[in-house]
Parts: sequence; structure tokens; C-alpha cells
Amino acid sequence: MSFNKIKDFEEKIADFFGSPYAVAVDCCTHGVELSIRHQMNKGTHLPQISCPKRTYISIPFLANKIGLDLVWRDEDWVDMYHVFPKVIDAAVLWKKNSYIPDTFMCVSFQFRKHLSLGRGGVILCDNEDDYLNLKKMTYDGRLPDVPWREQNISTMGYHYYMTPETAELGLQKLEKAINTEPHQWTVNDWPDVSEMKIFKK
Repeated sequence: MSFNKIKDFEEKIADFFGSPYAVAVDCCTHGVELSIRHQMNKGTHLPQISCPKRTYISIPFLANKIGLDLVWRDEDWVDMYHVFPKVIDAAVLWKKNSYIPDTFMCVSFQFRKHLSLGRGGVILCDNEDDYLNLKKMTYDGRLPDVPWREQNISTMGYHYYMTPETAELGLQKLEKAINTEPHQWTVNDWPDVSEMKIFKK
């Protein structure tokens, strides 16, 4: 299956959310991680990740993974919240033209989300250089349409790309998702993960 399916899916998702670009990833958490790493590569040297106490556990785990401090906050968030400068966890967001300019908004297509693909996500952004760098970061530092042996790879990459099969499923299910009302997620849909044993060490 062609990687053109991923490009088609990215363009349609970007059009729905009102962002110039969308970078397809294998899950929203990896989208948040890549966005933070990208911001750090650009010179943002904040030593911490900040997230609400009530969220999914994979987001606070990123602090340890990336090597940053974790700061908890009490926040009654709806649809999205900031994690790092310009980086937004919008995993549960499904709203047309909801992109916030000059940010990296990370959306989930996990099986419980409105566009349910089993697994997957996107990073919404509005700068072409950011888009191209994040695309390479998702795919082991390389561009997917050129054999890797022919590329002089200069970007640190991760194995976080969306497969063409997932993108094809997304294209098949997108129209129905656009034309149906999403569930309204709130902070009350998650427990206080700051109280879990793993964070008390």
C-alpha cells in the first residue's frame, strides 16, 4: 500500500481541524513526545512537563522518558490542555476548525475516540519546516518516499509513523466521523493519576 494514503489522510484531517498541516503518528502520546522533542531541538529549554492530575497516565510518563521534571496541576480542562510551551494534548478533541495557531496540537484516534482507528493520531501545526522535521522524526529520521540507503539522514528519528493501512481506514471512516456528534470528554473522565504508586517514588 502506498504512503500516499498517509498524505491524503493528513490533508483531510488538517482541512477538518483548520490547520495548514497534520503529521500522522502511531499514537497521540508519541505525537506529544515528538512535539516536545522538536521544541527542545529548536531551543525551548524548559526543564519540566506540566499536566493535570486527571489525565491519561501515558502523558506524565513522558517526563521520565524525555528526562524532564514532572509538575502536576489542578485544572478543570475540556477537550485539551497544555503540556509544554506550544504543545497541547488534544487527544479527545473532535471539532471542526478548532486548531489554535502557532501550536502543536496532538489528537488521538485510539479505539475509544470519535474517529476510532484502533490506534493512531496526528500532530496539527502551521509551519512547513516544523511539518517536514516532524515527518522525518516519525519515520526514523528519513523521508518515507525515498529509500533510506539513499538518504543522508541528519535528523534524530523514532519509529512512530502511522501505517498506510491505518490511514486507509481513517479515510474510510472520516465522513461518518465528521457527520456525527462527538462525545464531550471532561476532566471527570479520568482518575487522579498523581495519587498512583508509580508517582510516589
